[in-house]
Amino acid sequence: MPVEVEVAFDLSLSIDLHVDSFAGSHEAAIGGTTKGQIELGEFVTWRARHFGRVWTMTSVITEWDRPHRFVDEQHKGPFKKFRHEHEFIPVPNGTQMIDYVEFTAPFGPLGWVAEHVVLDRYLRHLIGVRNTFLIDAATKAGAASSVRDDDE
Repeated sequence: MPVEVEVAFDLSLSIDLHVDSFAGSHEAAIGGTTKGQIELGEFVTWRARHFGRVWTMTSVITEWDRPHRFVDEQHKGPFKKFRHEHEFIPVPNGTQMIDYVEFTAPFGPLGWVAEHVVLDRYLRHLIGVRNTFLIDAATKAGAASSVRDDDE
């Protein structure tokens, strides 16, 4: 049974599943919406360990078109700019999830090098880990047996 687009959309907004998917980096929701499903206009402050350092980042859900897409953007955190658009497209074998991430690292030319040498690949990996976790959660809940995940 393929996962329905509404199910994929809702799972992607689950703070609890997000925390569980990033247990390896000790990610925790420490402010704003810290449990359940986050919605339009709400924010969450995350704390996590990446690159051997603890970071905090506050994200706000700035756009919402259920069940097709939503956008979260950094309000405060380590990036000069961070925008993550999540798109959900019904396909014959389930739901295609597409992530569009735009980010700019701070520190001018040094940040540009970090973006292109490390951060782009690292963020793609994190999104892949999260989406794989969401697919597994949908499957375990009986909401899916197949889903297509495209990470762009």
